[in-house]
Amino acid sequence: MEKLEAALAKAREMRKSTLGTPRVDREPVSPKVMAAGDWLSLPEFKLTPARLQRNRITAILGGKDATPYDMLRSRTIRLMREKEWSRLAVTSPGPACGKTTVALNLALSLSRQKDLRVMLFDLDLRRPALHKVAGLTPKHSFHEVLDGRIAFEDQAVRIGENLILAMNATACRNPSELLQASGTGEVLDEIERRWQPDVMLFDMSPMLASDDNVGFLGNVDCALLIVAAERTTLPNIDVCEKELAQLTNVLGIVLNKCRYADKLVGYSYDSYS
Repeated sequence: MEKLEAALAKAREMRKSTLGTPRVDREPVSPKVMAAGDWLSLPEFKLTPARLQRNRITAILGGKDATPYDMLRSRTIRLMREKEWSRLAVTSPGPACGKTTVALNLALSLSRQKDLRVMLFDLDLRRPALHKVAGLTPKHSFHEVLDGRIAFEDQAVRIGENLILAMNATACRNPSELLQASGTGEVLDEIERRWQPDVMLFDMSPMLASDDNVGFLGNVDCALLIVAAERTTLPNIDVCEKELAQLTNVLGIVLNKCRYADKLVGYSYDSYS
């Protein structure tokens, strides 16, 4: 506990000078000069409709089932553009809140805007789930990219023309140390400089499960906290929101797994006549 408190205190001090403003610890990204072929050179992965339905991935084609994620997309983009932010972490107080599902749906919703280049990274290194939700076990894991064993282009896959996924096939043996290492930030900076995404999403581990997020969140601009209806307690939400606010900018809290009867919704806008 003392080590965790010390790490938290150090992270708070590191964030004081940058909190609420764009990060200045990395070189500005130059205007896009890379050809589309650089993204298209990555192997393409096509999501399976049956698996998408089973795993509640609804944002890929749009329509009424994608509406909640499209609303989240619009609000997220508006707030991030106002602040000139590009890196967003997605986390939760505990497991089973649906953060990976929300992260992938948000990434797919963003990618339907063809003027956006989007990357989604699996940084839940203890219990990686993105590959399971997407339905592809990669040959190499993204944590091998972070520790310098594998090149990013040898590990990443592409969905469509403007969404890149970086997933893990296995758990990492030293997740906390790897995420807090300075080299991890340098790898992400290099990926951003070379591939020039507009939005970088990071599927993080739960806040209350470990100290993995403490040393890493200084590498992002903001974070979303995903909480589960009828599961996450208000005290846990309060604790996690306060801790997030000490480590990065809190973009918002998303209430997931709500159960609404159709008759209570009252109306919908499936189409206009």
